[in-house]
Amino acid sequence: MKKRILAISIALLTITTISAQSQMKEVKFGGRIMYDMAIWGDTSLNNTGTEFRRVRVFNSGKLYGNLKYKFQLDFSGGKISFKDVWMELTELPITGKLRVGHFKEPLRLEALTSSKYINLMERALPMSLSPERNTGAMYHAIIGDKISLQSGVFREGDSFGDDKESVNNVNITSRITYLAFNKGEKLLHIGASTSIRKNSNKTYNLSARAENHLGTKLINATFDNVEKTNLQGGEFAYINGPLSLQAEYLQATLIQEVETKLSSFYTQLSYFLTSESRSYKNSLDGFGRVKPKNNYGKEGKGAIEVVARISQVCLQKADMGQLNSKAIGLNWYLNPNTRVMLNYVMGEMVEGIEITNENAVMMRVQLDF
Repeated sequence: MKKRILAISIALLTITTISAQSQMKEVKFGGRIMYDMAIWGDTSLNNTGTEFRRVRVFNSGKLYGNLKYKFQLDFSGGKISFKDVWMELTELPITGKLRVGHFKEPLRLEALTSSKYINLMERALPMSLSPERNTGAMYHAIIGDKISLQSGVFREGDSFGDDKESVNNVNITSRITYLAFNKGEKLLHIGASTSIRKNSNKTYNLSARAENHLGTKLINATFDNVEKTNLQGGEFAYINGPLSLQAEYLQATLIQEVETKLSSFYTQLSYFLTSESRSYKNSLDGFGRVKPKNNYGKEGKGAIEVVARISQVCLQKADMGQLNSKAIGLNWYLNPNTRVMLNYVMGEMVEGIEITNENAVMMRVQLDF
């Protein structure tokens, strides 16, 4: 299977390269490599590990002026999986665009922002409350230059976007954002989202590490007899020059015989010591590439960013405790495509009177092209 997918990928890239000569086609190729190193444990930090966190290649483009597409594969962990594989019609009878395929559900600002551009090595704990990507169809539109709407119907697919069960259980996920202002290096973004979710086996699974992908799963819980799950979230981002503030809250309500509520949030602060500013792409893609004022080399030392975040996922109403995380980070952008990240994460799992601590020192070398 792996050889077959790789052969198809190479063939597709080759065919697209040849056909890209047409004036009716705009084609882009790229990828990313993220290599992580970590030591973790309680006070002794007696565990060590390394991994290729992400190894991806993609091909995206626009055909005949009104059809966009993206094809992205991930090869990390010795496995091949789909990430973004979608087609999008950009000209509809009404304002907006229609996307079909396997892609990110419109839920959580940090999830929609590419891993190439997030401020810390791992996303915050609200990521654990629902999957990032699924297979389905989504309508999205921008009203004026401030309001953005996204709404889609999704099925719970596997790592190749397939869901072959003959059931009517789907996820309906919607999001609205308001860009209060975006002038120069000043920005204010707020948003709200909701998702109504059902799956065929009527279970809800929750697992989370203390924001260290090589670390221990401190939460690993399964809830049975769940008729439906309702998610509600809010998001906020503010930029003023080198200063950036970002926060999100997400609540999951499990509809069972006795209703169960789970909640999660994070608050994050970042600051560029070298006076750069985070770039905002749009509501659907979140934040974008940081461009140092002086690249590393003869011209300068690149860009330096410091980051701090607190994060939590709470299961106390289910009598299962809560996971707390505190993280600080230092990012060195050698140029717009190369970054070195250093993180220190303090994790704490509280279950009644029992407390489990797991701290980690992590480093990432990242290149995207």
